[in-house]
Amino acid sequence: MSAAAPSAETLFAVLAATWPPAAVRKQGPWLLREGAGGGKRVSAATAEGPFGPDDIAAAEQAMRALGQAPLFMLRPESHPGDAVLDEALAARGYMRSEPTVIYAAPARQLLPEPLPVMQVLSIWPPLAIQRELWAEEGIGPERLRVMERASDPRVALMARQSDRVAGAGFIAMHQGIAMLHAVVVTAALRRRGAARNLTRGAAEWAMAQGAEWLALAVTEANQPARLLYAGLGMEPAARYHYRSSGDI
Repeated sequence: MSAAAPSAETLFAVLAATWPPAAVRKQGPWLLREGAGGGKRVSAATAEGPFGPDDIAAAEQAMRALGQAPLFMLRPESHPGDAVLDEALAARGYMRSEPTVIYAAPARQLLPEPLPVMQVLSIWPPLAIQRELWAEEGIGPERLRVMERASDPRVALMARQSDRVAGAGFIAMHQGIAMLHAVVVTAALRRRGAARNLTRGAAEWAMAQGAEWLALAVTEANQPARLLYAGLGMEPAARYHYRSSGDI
């Protein structure tokens, strides 16, 4: 990627602002997040400074007090202290899950020419059909409330294919970087270009807002999506995974 590419630290800040928890607080070396049912990304604690075994126990207690199973996000490639935390949590029996890649690319690179009119629509608040598509993929009311909390500007995207609604996504901007979330495509219209069009529609929206870069997060296991984003010229820029205790 070019020298002007956003750093991993910047991308994690954009991730937090565009997909935010219900509440966040600093406790000792930790940044604790209250997810309110919005999923792992808004519920995981992260280390913001040196820690010891007693600090881990304190974080566990604080997360259980929120009604959440202890859960940590690890970013060992970009945050060296997280490698130590990763080992400490593994020794405590925490399971590793959902290794994820954050991809990024210049928005202009993703949109060499304008999309046809009505192929991807930008809408806020989301329409009922978009909410239904998300619900089919497990993106329910709690995650919709995450979208409502996100930083402005933000918008819901809707892709059309063969005169039908084919997919939906959510995009918001922070620090001049747009991040795409919650991309879904209806099962009957998959592999027909809807996800590609949603990504390009996100780039078009990003450029209209003055963002130079578009980013998104995708699990390592989602090979079709990763091939799509790589084919569009997006490149890995940061990585993270979780460690969970599996209990409350």
